[in-house]
Amino acid sequence: MPTIVIYTDGGARGNPGPAGAGVVIIDGDTNHEFKKYLGKRQTNNWAEYEAVAIALTEAKQLGLTDRPLEVRMDSQLVVEQLTGNWKIKEPNLQTQASKVRHLLAEFPSYRFKYVPRAQNKEADRLVNQAIDEAGE
Repeated sequence: MPTIVIYTDGGARGNPGPAGAGVVIIDGDTNHEFKKYLGKRQTNNWAEYEAVAIALTEAKQLGLTDRPLEVRMDSQLVVEQLTGNWKIKEPNLQTQASKVRHLLAEFPSYRFKYVPRAQNKEADRLVNQAIDEAGE
């Protein structure tokens, strides 16, 4: 069964500041793109987690819960925290991580992979579009 590849990115201008999320879900030859404005006062790390939650929710809505996932992102912090290698000390991020883990239960298997920012350009573009379109 082929793996679904998901690129996610979240960002906040000013950290905290206006934030957005970008997601690219690759299902074979089909790319699904999603973007969302996340509000005026969020942090980069919170937005990164929210992008993963959005990606998992969208993958579920696309009917992809029968396939393994590989989530690629340029936030080493979030990758290491979600894989259990690093502790999550910030209460807001603990809540975000719980939400992500709950959504992951829908999928047969998953893997998080850190990628350099240069390999995550499309998700980053969507983050900026979401913030720009909100007038921020």
